[in-house]
Amino acid sequence: MKFDWRNNRDFFAGLLYIVTGAVGMWIARDYPFGSALRMGPGYFPTVLGGMMVAFGVAVMAMGVKNNEKMKGTWSIRALIVLPLSTVAFGVLMETAGFIAAMLVLIPFSAAAGREFKWIEVGLITVGLTVLCTAMFIYGLGLPYPLIKGMWGY
Repeated sequence: MKFDWRNNRDFFAGLLYIVTGAVGMWIARDYPFGSALRMGPGYFPTVLGGMMVAFGVAVMAMGVKNNEKMKGTWSIRALIVLPLSTVAFGVLMETAGFIAAMLVLIPFSAAAGREFKWIEVGLITVGLTVLCTAMFIYGLGLPYPLIKGMWGY
């Protein structure tokens, strides 16, 4: 079987990892690196970018070895809805707070799929909002207001 890079799923996935990792490393090139004990602001993006490049090479190599073809078609709905939901999340984080942004992001993103069910999406929305609030706001102590205007934000 002849290798066809134009229709190879893992080849393009690996390429995406390599490009993303390389861009992250390029952006972090001017930040102080530091050391493993005293990490500078460039340490994490550089190390993570290097790991992504290495992972991308491995995925690309698997693509060359397996030569698995891409299946399916492009979803125009997903190409439109997912970026819009991300923008809505960013806008709502600034104007309404973390909880409102999560309550819009999750169902809006789920609408990009073909198997949207209100009950499932509602349960996932509530569960993920509670989990993300616990992890990011209380666990990591990120300074995002839960609801804009509360607690001095």
